[in-house]
Amino acid sequence: MKKQVLTTEQKRLETDLWIIALVTLGVFLFYAVMGNQLMNFVKNSNISVIPRLLLNAGVQFGIAGLGITIVCILRKEKFTLFGLIKKNTIKAIVGTILCFAPYICYIFISRQFNGYSPFSILITDDVMASGVPLSIIGMALIVVIWGFFEGFNYVVVCEKINRRYPPKNQWLDYGAITCAIVCLLFHPFSTSFWGIVEIITTFIAIYGMLIVKKKTENAWGCIFAFCFIWNAI
Repeated sequence: MKKQVLTTEQKRLETDLWIIALVTLGVFLFYAVMGNQLMNFVKNSNISVIPRLLLNAGVQFGIAGLGITIVCILRKEKFTLFGLIKKNTIKAIVGTILCFAPYICYIFISRQFNGYSPFSILITDDVMASGVPLSIIGMALIVVIWGFFEGFNYVVVCEKINRRYPPKNQWLDYGAITCAIVCLLFHPFSTSFWGIVEIITTFIAIYGMLIVKKKTENAWGCIFAFCFIWNAI
C-alpha cells in the first residue's frame, strides 16, 4: 500500500496537535504527581489569596489554554480566527444551552444541585472576600482562565483536528468526538448508574456545543457554557 504523502498544511497541523497534546499532558502529569501538595497550598486560608489563586490558575491554564496559546503565537493565528465574532452569537448560545440541557437535568434529578454560582472554583469565596481591588482582579482572572480559556480550548483543538482529518459526514465530527472523550478522561467519573448518566450527558454537552460552533461559526456558545453552566452548577 502506497504511503500517504502529507501536505505542508497537514504536517503543520499535526505539529500543532502534538504541541497541544504534549503541553497539556505534561502539565496534567505534573498535577497528578504534585496534586496533593498543590491543593494543600491552594486551600490554606492562612496564605494570601493571590498566590493561591495564581498557582491554581497556572495549573488550570497549563491544562486548558497554554497549548493552544503557544500554537497560535507560533503560527501567528489570532484567536478571532476561531469564531470569536458577533454574527450568530445568540444562536450559538441558545444552541449550546440546548446541548447542555440533558446534563443540567441530570444535575437536578440526581440531587447534586446546591445553588447556581457562576465562576465557582475552589477558592472563589476567598477571592470575593479579599476586598477591592483584589476581588475584582481575582474574579477577572477566574473568568478568563476557567471561563474563556476552558471553553475556547475545545474550540481550537476541535478545529485543528478537523482541518487535519476532515470529517466526511457533517454530524460525525472527529474533532468534537475527540474533545468530548478528552473531557471525560480529564474529569473523575464513576461507573454507578448516575455515573453512567453523567458520562452520557457530558458527552452530549461537549460534542453538541462543538457541533453548534461549527454550524454557527461562532465560538461564544462554548465560552458561555463554561462561564455560566459547567462552572456554575
